[in-house]
Amino acid sequence: MKVAVVFDSPHSGWDHSDHEERMELETSVGYADEAQPEYQVARALRDRGHTVWLVGAENDPGYVSQFLAERAVDVVWNAAEGFRDTDALDFLLPAVLEADGYSYTGAPPQGLVLTRNKAVTKKILQHHGVNAPSFRTFRRSEKVPRDLDLELPAIVKPLRLDASVGISKASVVSDPGSLAERVAFIHERCDDDAIVEQFIEGRELYVSALGNGDKLEILPIVELVFDKCTPPAARIATRAAKWDDPYRLRNGIRSVFARPLSRVARERIEESCRVAFRTLWLRDYARFDLRLDHDDRVWMIKANANPYICDGHEIAAAALKAGIDYPSLIDKIIRMAARRRTSH
Repeated sequence: MKVAVVFDSPHSGWDHSDHEERMELETSVGYADEAQPEYQVARALRDRGHTVWLVGAENDPGYVSQFLAERAVDVVWNAAEGFRDTDALDFLLPAVLEADGYSYTGAPPQGLVLTRNKAVTKKILQHHGVNAPSFRTFRRSEKVPRDLDLELPAIVKPLRLDASVGISKASVVSDPGSLAERVAFIHERCDDDAIVEQFIEGRELYVSALGNGDKLEILPIVELVFDKCTPPAARIATRAAKWDDPYRLRNGIRSVFARPLSRVARERIEESCRVAFRTLWLRDYARFDLRLDHDDRVWMIKANANPYICDGHEIAAAALKAGIDYPSLIDKIIRMAARRRTSH
């Protein structure tokens, strides 16, 4: 197939040939850093025999429309993580693709908008019977009242940011004063509204889903495990705990396939993810961040509509555990999108 990989690019004036050259460098043997997701996806698609175009939008969504029309592209891989360096605009390029009538991978704009807002996500999930922590939100103009009716400890997060931005050990608060200070920190330092969630003590699980409708496959579960000496309130997925390898090594933090789970827990996890996938308008692939408490109750913490899909990370690792190597995973997803092909 003729496939365009569309993404938000920081490189002014770059065209396909510039990105292709960069892709060759970043995906070459011996490259020191991890290749960008769009380049890893493009390389995998090419390895599976597809004709691939790299389309960096930079500041002009009209460039994407023009480029795709001139190349008679069959299907698009949406690798956009935002627009104009703004994560909250991750729906914009898919909306352009939707308007132009292209089939593309991943969630539609409504799914991206719904899951971007952690409070809206939780309201929808709770309405459909999925267990989610209780919460309160505070806009940047609001302060925390002294008589806040919310069980402590709680965890304070940015409402719309992802990748654990703004989350550290200080995010878990156990008294009103610390809570108010952390909400102010989110408002000022993260420039976002704040969500204060009931803190769920338990196991940190990442569940990847692949497919659509009745053919949705729940992949092997990944668990973030901590050193036994780590207190429960510190067992959270901070940026350092997820991305800083020296920090992880010092603190005994590892990402492993989940330790034994009871039959009841597995059934609850699968049902929660299937319901969330459908009600949040997700497609093709997604990842859910869960907590499993000591009573085997499943708590949906976050739904990731178009999650990080680089080789070796949660979804790719779970797929490999299920017998699907990285090029096959990428090929499988692009073929799912192609089956939604519309006229354009």
